[in-house]
Amino acid sequence: MEAEACFLKALEIARHQQAKSLELRAVISLARLWQRQGKREEAHELLAEIYGWFTEGFDTKDLQEAKALLEELG
Repeated sequence: MEAEACFLKALEIARHQQAKSLELRAVISLARLWQRQGKREEAHELLAEIYGWFTEGFDTKDLQEAKALLEELG
């Protein structure tokens, strides 16, 4: 699927640049796609891993969105 390939490429670039917030955004998008495809467990696992890296900034839109999505997938 083309969308999945784009999200995976964005994830790869963010990791290469060590840009954790951009990596989170890419993973949120990928997790939403996987959720629609019925890959809830894989989506939860990947998102939980990335979300777990953060120790502050939980009032930001991205981390709030990630938390809500984790709860949906949980």
